[in-house]
Amino acid sequence: MFAARSAIAAGLGVLLVVGGAAAAMRTPGPAPADSFITDGDGRALVQHGFSTASSSKSVPDGMPDFTEDQLVQEQADMGTNFVRFLISWRKVEPSPGDYDQGYLDDVEERVGWYEERGYHVMLDMHQDLWGSGITPEGDNGNGAPEWATYLDGFPVAHHDQWELYYLEPGVIHAFDNFWNTTGEHPELTDHYAGAWRAVAERFADDDAVVAYDLMNEPYGGTVQGPAFEAGPLTALYQKTVDAIREVDQDSWACLEPQALGFNWGLPSALGAVDDPREGDPRIAFCPHLYPLPMDLGDGFSGPSRDMVETTVAAWRSNTLRTAEALGGVPIILGEFGLDTTLPGALDYVDLVYSTSDASGIGIAYWSRDPGSWGPYEVDGTPRNLITVLDRPYPRAIAGELHTWNSGPDSLEISVTPDSGDGAEPSEVYLPAAGFPDGGVVEGGELVSWDPELRILRFTIDGGDDGEQTVVVRPS
Repeated sequence: MFAARSAIAAGLGVLLVVGGAAAAMRTPGPAPADSFITDGDGRALVQHGFSTASSSKSVPDGMPDFTEDQLVQEQADMGTNFVRFLISWRKVEPSPGDYDQGYLDDVEERVGWYEERGYHVMLDMHQDLWGSGITPEGDNGNGAPEWATYLDGFPVAHHDQWELYYLEPGVIHAFDNFWNTTGEHPELTDHYAGAWRAVAERFADDDAVVAYDLMNEPYGGTVQGPAFEAGPLTALYQKTVDAIREVDQDSWACLEPQALGFNWGLPSALGAVDDPREGDPRIAFCPHLYPLPMDLGDGFSGPSRDMVETTVAAWRSNTLRTAEALGGVPIILGEFGLDTTLPGALDYVDLVYSTSDASGIGIAYWSRDPGSWGPYEVDGTPRNLITVLDRPYPRAIAGELHTWNSGPDSLEISVTPDSGDGAEPSEVYLPAAGFPDGGVVEGGELVSWDPELRILRFTIDGGDDGEQTVVVRPS
């Protein structure tokens, strides 16, 4: 009976995605994003990095299987400047009201690796299937502590496909208790916001940590769609932002939509969140992208390719529309990825990056784990993904950044220059393959070239022409 419901749900999902994508394609496409997370000098930051890493989800210490030497190699091979670093509620608050400072010390140590190399960090409170307490073995879900897991006798059957656990009565009930749909546990969201407050208190003065991803792939239990996003999800985000602002006025709060549906290209009903900080709000939108054919294991070829291309176009439209509805906020694609041994996989990765470049969206690829989805084999051997991710991109731009176009041996940047005096130089990353000796700047003036980090710094020509194009070509 339950298997039949699962099949029906999958079938309805296909129909919804096709219908939603087609509707989005029939409507005018929105303009690219017009705001970005900024650094201390006011430069627009473009995120180019990984989620690091899935290996942290269920291990006792909550730390990814990732070393400082591996970070050095990543930066050398792909010029990354950003990490979406996974943390978990179970480790932050192992018992009610008790915040594990030793765990936060471990996180802070890893953040230091990134800070030393000029990266920016977004801490991601990760969960999948609620938490490890959904099964006796503890090897399925991750994120929430066991003390916050209330199944109330509802069952959780075994599945080979992990997503199907979301349809299990026990998992649904655990989420219903968290969102207080049951009316039995109003304290759980307070604890969650308190855990974020403890994290923010630790990292408020850490210049490397620029953002907090408030919840990975939210799931509403028995409440789904607009009712969930506009209701309990928006309310949780508001409560959490309020708690963070008690101790941290500067870091950005990143909101994810409901994963079920939006990841497949459907619209979002997420409500706007008021930021109580002094000055302009620092709210960002951080959706994920997993087209349904790929969720089901297909590559980027044949009929699946057509459907995925349509999904990506719909996702772009709905992402830009949601960001505008939230107040014209910056966008980071917090997760996308696939098994890169599948047919057409690298073409798909290039499609997503090209779409994001043309939309003003930064990216954290899923994930930094070794294997077929990642950039390296288990033994550290580079994989095919590196050839696509080692691409030129704008790291930090002084002025109003709009979009950019990355080619093998060119980088075009659409920007309205900063008209103020003394603006910090802009920065771009230029891979060795297309720019062996650095680059020359059309529409700007070279300041410096770092051949080790492959970072070119330049100023942008001023003037009264408003938006202009800066082109970087090989020297």
